Amino acid sequence: MILIMTNKKLIRSTGVISSATILSRILGFARDVLIAGRFGTGIYADAFWVAFRLPNTLRDMVGEGATDAAIVPILTEYRHARTQKEYWDVARVMLNLMLTVLITLSVLGVVFAPILVRVIAPGFLNDPEKFNITVLLTRMMFPYILLIGMVAYSKGVLNSFHYFLTPALAPVILNTTMILALIFLCPIIGIKGVIIGVLVGGVFQVLIQIRPLQGRGLRLSRDFKLAHPIAKRIGKLLLPRAVGAGVYQLSVLVDTILASLSKIVGAGGVSALQYSSRLVQLPVAVFGISLVTAALPKMSKEAAAKDIGALRNTINFSLRAIFTVMIPAAAGLIILARPIVSILFQRGEFTAYSTDITSSALFFYSFGLVAYAGIKILVSGYYSMGDTRTPVKTAAISLAINVVLNLILMGPLKVGGLALATSIAASINFLILYVLLVKRIGDIGTFKIFITFLKVCAATIVMVIFTVFSDKIFLTRQLPFFILVGRLLMVVVGSGVVYTISAYITRVENVHKLWKLLWDGRKKKDEG
Repeated sequence: MILIMTNKKLIRSTGVISSATILSRILGFARDVLIAGRFGTGIYADAFWVAFRLPNTLRDMVGEGATDAAIVPILTEYRHARTQKEYWDVARVMLNLMLTVLITLSVLGVVFAPILVRVIAPGFLNDPEKFNITVLLTRMMFPYILLIGMVAYSKGVLNSFHYFLTPALAPVILNTTMILALIFLCPIIGIKGVIIGVLVGGVFQVLIQIRPLQGRGLRLSRDFKLAHPIAKRIGKLLLPRAVGAGVYQLSVLVDTILASLSKIVGAGGVSALQYSSRLVQLPVAVFGISLVTAALPKMSKEAAAKDIGALRNTINFSLRAIFTVMIPAAAGLIILARPIVSILFQRGEFTAYSTDITSSALFFYSFGLVAYAGIKILVSGYYSMGDTRTPVKTAAISLAINVVLNLILMGPLKVGGLALATSIAASINFLILYVLLVKRIGDIGTFKIFITFLKVCAATIVMVIFTVFSDKIFLTRQLPFFILVGRLLMVVVGSGVVYTISAYITRVENVHKLWKLLWDGRKKKDEG
């Protein structure tokens, strides 16, 4: 009964985060549609996405990476085992350490932007205009790392209190300011308007976290301390996580480097990877990351209490939930890759060629969807136990595989080859992480997970038949935009309904639990 109640709480927390994430992703789609329509896959779009990539790489290493690896586990432990004063002393030291690192990185990024662009986008050197605008945008963008780092810190503190709302709303703020900038600034100052939208959004993202932090006891001190007994432990946890994030981001950067080589993969490769990656990350963000965000404090508490049985149950439940959602989502994206890209993006500067290369990348990225989300669950399991080294090692193996496959596949498959290499490498990484975790904490219910996998696949096959026929009937005609969007939504919703019914028939456990929760809620409402 206790396990069921904690899993229900986990589902509710996931629902809060998912709701905010869905809103953010809807706005993100609107943002990407505006960027695609105005800049397509041309030089300004490529320049923007490269400039956006650099600070986001560092953000993942020392911003959100620090949240998952050090801030949430340590603060969760302190909140349950120490006094409130000790908790906030540690929280302030963490804040000071992050401010010091992030300000330093921001300054270095502005100074060394030309070198960074040469490294990450060597193909741009053949086009002086493209190179120069990328350097300018990179210098404008780098202060964002400080802002988003503070948002990541706030997320870590608030999540340790099991509060998820304002951190989840932060991307909504960012996408809103970017959309406003695209509508009102870009017609006047071009691509630089998007950067201004990012920076303004970063400021507002920080501001909305202040009141929840103050409400839970955060008070700033004039005594700027970096020294604390916990600082060394933070470093031990964070450094491997930063390296691990660096390995992962190096994989992304390698994709960007190779995508910039237009003579091999074709023009617009950087933008095509970005647009397709955003699409494939939608289900990961809406459900996968939401589930991880809600589960990590729970895992950390179980690991701190040395309740390995409960930890295994949480990981088992989370992986089965991931399979239940991500397998049909991957199948849907594979089938609908081209209509999704053409309907959402093909207008203005986003041409039929842009649709071809972006839909190819989306098609091949989708094969790794289950692995992308599953890795996040498994890595969180390691982090909850204070193990940040194992994910680094497996990420390094994945990077090596990805690089080799990139070089093999980019010739025949162009941009799609880069995406396929990422999917294969991620799948191998997931399997290695799983095997090593089982060796460490014992079997986490592999047979039960496998049975869920088979049941979900069976239900997905039924959905695939429906989706293929719906695609041919509703999405192959040239119709006005809003009619096509309506039809696409109809196909997506219809596929979801068919899958849910099929999953209920095949007795997928999580679908049965969700159905029971909905039925019980409706029954209570009727009785009331």
